[in-house]
Amino acid sequence: MATTVKIDIPDNNLLAAFKHLARSILEIEEISAILVPQQLPMKAMVMPVLVSDPEKLEAIDPLAPSFTLNAAKVVSKLTRRPTGETIAVMLRPCEIRAFVELVKLKQGRREDILIIGSDCLGAYDNTDFFAFAKACGSSATDAFVNTALSGKPGPEQSIDLAPACRVCEHFLPEGADLAISLLGEEITTHLPMQALTPAGEQLVDRLGLAPGQVAASRESIVEKRLEQHQAARDRMFTATAEATDSLEKLCSYLGNCINCYNCRVACPVCYCRECVFVTDVFDHDPAQYLGWAKRKGAVKMPTDTAFYHLTRLAHMSTACVGCGQCSNACPNDVPVMELFRMLSARTQAAFDYHPGIRVEDRPPLAAFKEDEYQDVVGID
Repeated sequence: MATTVKIDIPDNNLLAAFKHLARSILEIEEISAILVPQQLPMKAMVMPVLVSDPEKLEAIDPLAPSFTLNAAKVVSKLTRRPTGETIAVMLRPCEIRAFVELVKLKQGRREDILIIGSDCLGAYDNTDFFAFAKACGSSATDAFVNTALSGKPGPEQSIDLAPACRVCEHFLPEGADLAISLLGEEITTHLPMQALTPAGEQLVDRLGLAPGQVAASRESIVEKRLEQHQAARDRMFTATAEATDSLEKLCSYLGNCINCYNCRVACPVCYCRECVFVTDVFDHDPAQYLGWAKRKGAVKMPTDTAFYHLTRLAHMSTACVGCGQCSNACPNDVPVMELFRMLSARTQAAFDYHPGIRVEDRPPLAAFKEDEYQDVVGID
């Protein structure tokens, strides 16, 4: 059974508790640095910051409803090669899952890294977060957390969570070394933290925290939240399927795409060093465009938009963790996440594969199974 300790919350200040935890971890001799979400000094923006000096943790804000990027790629850069030093990282559940997929794809290393996660309460789209932060000021995160945990209307009732967060089934920090519980907990006095791995157990021993336990109501609250998210997911899948069930509808669905490739850049598991869509393969000769226009009478510019998204789907649908950064990065509000989540769910179900849950689970197309798809291959 996992060891559970409690993190004291001084003066009902939740961020102070996270700050103290981060400082305590960073002060352990073996930990060289900690990657944490922090408020930037120049504007109301929360970004991952690599901190080596405990005095530089004043702006820590891991529960802010801001999700400007999936930090899995950042952790990948920090762990791609061994450094001989240990880094701690605070990640959202979807960031943990994306990093696990990158580890499987040899884009990062799980060694010499300690992952701290907490229940994810969701986040806003970038523009909505800026409006929320402006309206709530320095109390924005507290207002968001209290609203998210109580279920009562918040200070900005017109702002809703990002679509990806409303349909996320993996809002618990699976794959973390240390997991902090929020759902169902009394967040005014202390928070339970569980060690989920041997590395987590060692870190807990070093921190010297008092024993704790999760609330008795937690399981039912988590189950209810999961049911709500699954129902919202199913409604989203139905609506998306109806909107894309023909080639004409799909082209209309993707009609706003301008081939900026922001979704590819923002995707944490789209890892190719050189994408085929930025090579000469799709750098068409001028005569090619003219030939298409003459043959059809008219051709939409830019070309290849639908082909681009279909190629990406074929490439990474088994690894999609549903973080929603593709839609968050789109300048023209193409509902990329909805399409990718719907089709990725079908692909993952076909292979009985759950991306980002366990490092030991090999990606479907990287492993040969003799008894797979017998109805297709026709072998008794």
